[in-house]
Amino acid sequence: MTYVDGIIAPVPSENKEAYIAHARRAAAIFKKHGALSLTECWGDDVPDGKTNSMKTAVLLKPGETVALSWIMWPSKEARDAGMAKVMEDPDMAKEEMPFDGSRLIYGGFDVALEA
Repeated sequence: MTYVDGIIAPVPSENKEAYIAHARRAAAIFKKHGALSLTECWGDDVPDGKTNSMKTAVLLKPGETVALSWIMWPSKEARDAGMAKVMEDPDMAKEEMPFDGSRLIYGGFDVALEA
């Protein structure tokens, strides 16, 4: 069964094109190390919540947009091995994130249903 890394991040709205360019380069690196695909989404309809929301989770500041991403892997084992290689990849070390990585939220997920 496939495995997914899910990520949400606050990105300065003015950095949208830089963010997409960064994601395109990162996708090639992740795929080189076993990822099946990488999907990037730019917040369009991200409502405020009554108790919590994506905005509050990433401590969104004025002028920022929530980005939602996921990386599909063939399995958790492939993800663990691939992610280790990604972190050691010299091309990834050159990448500068066009957002505040300290407010990025991520997690690994077993796929429970694909419909």
